[in-house]
Amino acid sequence: MSADVLHAAEARMAKSIESFHRELATIRTGRANPSLIEHVQVEAYETHVPINQVASISAPEAHMILIQPWDRHVIQAIERALQRSDLGLNPSNDGQVIRVPVPPLTEERRREFVRVVKTKAEEARVAVRNIRRDDLEQLRRIEHEGELSEDEGQRAQSQLQKVTDRFIEQIEEVARRKEAELLEL
Repeated sequence: MSADVLHAAEARMAKSIESFHRELATIRTGRANPSLIEHVQVEAYETHVPINQVASISAPEAHMILIQPWDRHVIQAIERALQRSDLGLNPSNDGQVIRVPVPPLTEERRREFVRVVKTKAEEARVAVRNIRRDDLEQLRRIEHEGELSEDEGQRAQSQLQKVTDRFIEQIEEVARRKEAELLEL
């Protein structure tokens, strides 16, 4: 019974880490990366969709993102969406593809992105701790109902804490790497 709770907690914590990775991928580091813009919403076909659902995105150079729409009718909508985004990018199109130069980051912008990384890391840590809290309550309820002995309950709680510590350390490591990437010139 406690093993099921621990496995479920570990799976939910892993999903939190995956979400954290996806969020960090959208923070630009001065290098061109398709994940930087794939979340930008484009008004196409009378609805809002992410760019990656209406075009292929590639980074052929270190400072250039290339967007090739599958339908040329959405090229203007993609360009407008990129200009309105908070990414500070200036796209240009030639009627076939959109080229998005990724300028080097200023020191001030780098520091701002580091603060964003720290905020996202804290949100991820809170999510993992909330999972731990919910599962601790579940373990205590199972123990109170008599389906788990007190010793087994204590062992399960200790294992849950170790799993939580491991995931928090992963969050810290990912955040440190992203900060170093942002601050490198």
